[in-house]
Amino acid sequence: MNPSAHPRALLARWGLRPRKRYGQNFLVDPATAQRIARLCVSFCEDGRRARVLEIGAGTGALTLALLETGADLTTIEIDPALIALLRSRDDLRGAEIVQGDALEFDYARWSHGASWSVAGNLPYNVATPLIVGFAEMPNGPESLTVMVQKDVADRLAATPGTAAYGSLSVAVQYALNVERAFTLGPSAFYPPPKVRSAVVRMVRRAKPAVEPRDLALFRKVVRGAFAYRRKTLVNSLALALDMPHAAVARAVAASRLSPELRGERLDLDDFARLADALAEG
Repeated sequence: MNPSAHPRALLARWGLRPRKRYGQNFLVDPATAQRIARLCVSFCEDGRRARVLEIGAGTGALTLALLETGADLTTIEIDPALIALLRSRDDLRGAEIVQGDALEFDYARWSHGASWSVAGNLPYNVATPLIVGFAEMPNGPESLTVMVQKDVADRLAATPGTAAYGSLSVAVQYALNVERAFTLGPSAFYPPPKVRSAVVRMVRRAKPAVEPRDLALFRKVVRGAFAYRRKTLVNSLALALDMPHAAVARAVAASRLSPELRGERLDLDDFARLADALAEG
């Protein structure tokens, strides 16, 4: 890397320091940024120009790599000081740089119903709600290629019966195919975080993995099943959904599930059958 383009040097030039408030750990290696950018745009194999929304531009390492792929790029950054830094870079002039909070951004207005994808080094403190929001969003992104804390990546890709499997796994896998791409150590960032990170690529399914009759109830059942992880499925759901124990037990039996199971043993089909049984009363 050109020493002058290192995040430490860029920040120092502007009299800035990483801000814990925004969970700022900036990607250092251009080769890693290029690898993420290529993964992001690789779904556009039919000749379309990738339309990409980058979350958290930071000092612009991934922004530049995405521009170099030819993507039609908009990038969101919450920190006004970094917005000034980004807009000062001649090599980023091809990007639309927007100051804003990714948790409050109006994605529907921005996308105008067109296809789009997400890329970004997601701040650890907002990664989970952002990803769930994208998964559940009507006309949401076709794909997400994001860097997250390794334990979040483990949860996103987890399978039933594993320690990492939970409501996040089900919520995301309902709408998206999840693929772990590669992991990164703390030295890949400035300042180095105390945890390892992983890049995950998620591509929207042609149709949801299951089709419960009542999607809102399905989501409540998923959350309720993991609300009290040490309790059986029946007890956890009865408490979380404030339903009679007997009614939940009947629905579990009608779903051909053991009353002694815990939520982490259920797959997407199991949750859909259970939600349908509870809907029938």
